[in-house]
Amino acid sequence: MSGPNLLQYGFFLVVVAVLVKSLGGYMARVFAGQPTFLDRVLLPVERIIYRLTGIEPGLEMDWKQYSSAFIIFGLVGTLVLYGILRLQRFLPWFYPAYQTTPVTPDLAMNTAVSFSTTTTWQAYGGENTFSYASQMIGLTVQNFLAGASGLAVGVAFIRGFARQQTTKLGNFWVDLTRSLLWILLPLSLVGSLLLVWQGVPMNWHPNAHAATLDGGQQTIPQGPVAALEIIKNLGTNGGGFFNANGAHPYENPTPLSNFLEMLAIVMLPAAFTNTFGRMIGRPRQGWVLFIVMAVLFVTGLLLCGVAEQAGNRRLSDVPGLSQRASEGQPGGNMEGKEVRFGIGASVLTAIVTSNGATGSTNSMHDSYMPLGGAVPLVNMLLGEIIFGGLGTGIYSIIMVALIGIILAGLMIGRMPEYLGKKIGPLETKFIALYALACPLAVLPFTAVALATKAGLSGLVVNQGSHGLTEIFYAYSSCFANNGQAFAGLSANTVFYNVSTAVAMMMGRFGLAIPALALAGLLAQQIRKDEVGNAVPTDGPLFAVLLVATALIVGGLSFFPVLTLGPILEHLLGR
Repeated sequence: MSGPNLLQYGFFLVVVAVLVKSLGGYMARVFAGQPTFLDRVLLPVERIIYRLTGIEPGLEMDWKQYSSAFIIFGLVGTLVLYGILRLQRFLPWFYPAYQTTPVTPDLAMNTAVSFSTTTTWQAYGGENTFSYASQMIGLTVQNFLAGASGLAVGVAFIRGFARQQTTKLGNFWVDLTRSLLWILLPLSLVGSLLLVWQGVPMNWHPNAHAATLDGGQQTIPQGPVAALEIIKNLGTNGGGFFNANGAHPYENPTPLSNFLEMLAIVMLPAAFTNTFGRMIGRPRQGWVLFIVMAVLFVTGLLLCGVAEQAGNRRLSDVPGLSQRASEGQPGGNMEGKEVRFGIGASVLTAIVTSNGATGSTNSMHDSYMPLGGAVPLVNMLLGEIIFGGLGTGIYSIIMVALIGIILAGLMIGRMPEYLGKKIGPLETKFIALYALACPLAVLPFTAVALATKAGLSGLVVNQGSHGLTEIFYAYSSCFANNGQAFAGLSANTVFYNVSTAVAMMMGRFGLAIPALALAGLLAQQIRKDEVGNAVPTDGPLFAVLLVATALIVGGLSFFPVLTLGPILEHLLGR
């Protein structure tokens, strides 16, 4: 791997680490209702929202009420977005000459579920399917709302550890409002202006036409791209305005815009570890979680980068062909990658987006080498523990930590506990339910797709081990609420639109509800001081335990299908 690429990776991680403390502290103050520099402008707006909606900000909810509000809000958002997409031809800025892909009921349903769960799985080409009104009023708005509701669930989960002798986890509507006003909207405003500065369009003009050098005509789509682009990354959504997503020069024109967009994906979930440490009164705990995330992040970068830089083994013996980097070529596997980003920035984006529950891509992962493409897949299967999505990242890594603590407690003969809270039989059941959700969703869907004509019909290009990986990747991505795909799978069919939508819902609510239930149980306990022979949770030993647990649990669940997919493809030399 080249020095410039390593320098790029190191600089990115340093910037993220620098932002963790300040941004994490800011979010802790926002959700605690403490003063911030935006209060003078936003507090009156917040009061108006509460008055218009009838929200009682002082009325808190237990985990069942909080979960119900979260589910209802998500379902209502899905129905509203479905209506917008189905009726888009009657709304402004619809151009029949350009929006040529039919928005069938199953495609509209799949897209509505996708954006309301922050998955933004795209079985369509954005510029050919949805109008400006659908993109802005429907998709962009849902990016804000779904991202904010995820933040709210993450905060409620943290309160389960921070509070004691109470059943209350906060008010979902208050947490949602403050997530929107104090966090997502200000950052999106600044970020969109930076993207416009870099050349991302922000207009409502119809498609432009240009003459090509051979005398033909080219249609150039444009539109309000910058507004959607920034929140798709900040909200860990990932749905692109254009079919090519971040590889399109209008979504991602420069290396600096790519860096900013990747930073937007990571900074909030990474800073949430600091928010966690502050809210529980133990900042060291938050830093341990961040360090674990950073170590796994760097590991994925190096593995994927080495695999892509090594190139295709079958080409190594071709006379006169070199895959080594030189002054005249980048070397390695450049298939499916933009020249302006190269292997370095392409790999950085692949790892950031697969870790951050964001399907935004600037290269075609289907064209990666088998082991290079396996790294983003494994990242998603680990369950958003490496930064993760808004809110989901923090409760995902803590859930994995609790599994490790339970196993360690069994080995030393002690009742497992974390941060002074006992992990009893009922708490263990919710943790087990969380751990089983992913394999129970992803593996059966993959098996059905591989065993049915409807599922196999999506493999229009590849068969064998790579075809298996394409299907497995699709359901893993949908359950992880990520949305990126191996593009060789043709997914705009009734079978895939319905089955992937079910996987998205299971990934969104099947993980959030057990997490909230666990938080509700822990909030009722008295937080006790950790005794001397308890498993220490703020040092290197705990970090190693956490990493080992994630890899072992994931390995036991998914190693067989990984063996038949990318590992077998690598051994066959493809």
